[in-house]
Amino acid sequence: MWKPEHRDAAKRAGLRYPSDLTDAEWALIGPLIPPAKRGGRRREVDVREVLNAIFYVLSTGCQWKALPKDLPPKSTAHFYLMLWEWDGTLERIHHALYVATREHEGRETSPTTAIIDSQSAKGAQKGARASIRRASMRARRSRAASATSWLIRLASC
Repeated sequence: MWKPEHRDAAKRAGLRYPSDLTDAEWALIGPLIPPAKRGGRRREVDVREVLNAIFYVLSTGCQWKALPKDLPPKSTAHFYLMLWEWDGTLERIHHALYVATREHEGRETSPTTAIIDSQSAKGAQKGARASIRRASMRARRSRAASATSWLIRLASC
């Protein structure tokens, strides 16, 4: 149940978009972002704005090409998302936020109990990550098969 203190904590007033990082959130996440590579050109993009763009896409569900013009380009935001997924930065950010949230609520850093229901156990047995990916993809057909079905439909008319 929402209480006044929960509403105060969730207020996003004063931000450009509700998904933008507050200064307190940036103070927690900023140090976890790896510095730019040595040598070559220096990093010209504002990493906080890149995170704002990523959070905008995640919170609104919009397409990358629908990012507002005041955020970094879609190619930049997507590149950093893939880079941070590859090098483990997103995992470190998630862990830091998880620990901070549990400490803020007065709980231990790591949970002592886990509950697994029957649906979760069934999904885990099959290898849930791969099975979800397969289910969300369209079935691929060879060109020969699609050409054959096209010819059969044409002949039946």
